[in-house]
Amino acid sequence: MNSNIEHVKENLNILLVDDHFIVRKGIELIINSFFPKAIIHNAENYSEASVVLSTINIDLVVLDIIINGIENIKVMKELKNIQSTTKILIFSCHEEENYGLRYIKNGADGYLHKYCSEEKIVKAINEVLSAGYFYGEDIKNKLDNNSKRKPILSPIDSLSNREFEIAKMLIAGSGNLEIANKLNIQMSTVSTYKNRVFEKLDVGNIIALSAFFRDNIN
Repeated sequence: MNSNIEHVKENLNILLVDDHFIVRKGIELIINSFFPKAIIHNAENYSEASVVLSTINIDLVVLDIIINGIENIKVMKELKNIQSTTKILIFSCHEEENYGLRYIKNGADGYLHKYCSEEKIVKAINEVLSAGYFYGEDIKNKLDNNSKRKPILSPIDSLSNREFEIAKMLIAGSGNLEIANKLNIQMSTVSTYKNRVFEKLDVGNIIALSAFFRDNIN
């Protein structure tokens, strides 16, 4: 495996951002095995990550997009506003097919599912550091094969993952009660999310919502 790793900067500074210590430790062990000179920094929330980026030149951030159950899809841009040259590799429990491209559009340079293999983690880190990006097959299939540029943001990308999830369920015909039961949340919470989706996308009903997704989703 080591022979397949392209030359990247030897003295790497890598920041691991995840609210689970065991996840950070596991990634650290893998990185140290293949990039032995890498210096690993840890943060268990976005505030700690911002402090690290404000004080240390970081080559790569391995980032969980959901910390303590709260998603912040804007965090990639917030971190890059602190240090524009750092690369961000998302390490998420969300499937790539439905969520990977949304993170790429919002500033991430690569996307990994947490159930991926050790080999894929190393490959992703290597490619983000050497080529500047890492796209899995699902994301590649949605991008222009002749361009490495990230696609233009659509209003749908302003939705949080929960808003996106509920919007998809509404389009599929699920009512508020059914959605509440499936997601184990209150009906009033579903209504709140539904109103947010309608407001962000400037639609007034499910038919308009469905048409908007049909015309704008990748």
